[in-house]
Amino acid sequence: MDNLTVFGIAFALAMDAFAVSIAAGVTLKKVTHRQAIRLAWHFGFFQFAMPVIGWSAGSIVRSYIERYDHWIAFTLLLLVGGNMFREAFQKQQTDSQRKDPTKGISLILLSVATSIDALAVGLSFSLLDISIWFPALIIGCVAALCTGAGIHIGRRIGNSSRIGNYADMAGGIVLIAIGFAILYKHGALDHLL
Repeated sequence: MDNLTVFGIAFALAMDAFAVSIAAGVTLKKVTHRQAIRLAWHFGFFQFAMPVIGWSAGSIVRSYIERYDHWIAFTLLLLVGGNMFREAFQKQQTDSQRKDPTKGISLILLSVATSIDALAVGLSFSLLDISIWFPALIIGCVAALCTGAGIHIGRRIGNSSRIGNYADMAGGIVLIAIGFAILYKHGALDHLL
């Protein structure tokens, strides 16, 4: 897998973290460096760890499904990307958000919620027999950077949720496009063209 594709996947996966960090910035209004670093570290770490976990699980079942692996990877990316796109239209901003989403159980829950998609991507990488370490590192670093930027953007834009929705839509479209690229690379679309 080329580096451009890895960065595309990383940015697509970082869109949930970016959107949530914008909301966190909006909620906090005043963001300290400690809060920004704490949120970026946790989101980045979870985005790194989830693909590794997904890849590990996928390596166990790989030998059983190698003939259909590209279709499974496409389906997972289509589901994740479609879900991200759908959620962009369903998000509701509420004023009853937690006091500080960068602390305690809220931080852990947000970290897991924003990185679940990366688990499916890790599984897809395993099915395609792609090493996970470099992509996982890039995914984690990109998520951390996007989170750091997002929390500061959120602090500046106030209560607008439009940027977060556009970020989710863009992330979903990129994941779906990567799924089609995988099918194309494996020749699964040859009979359609």
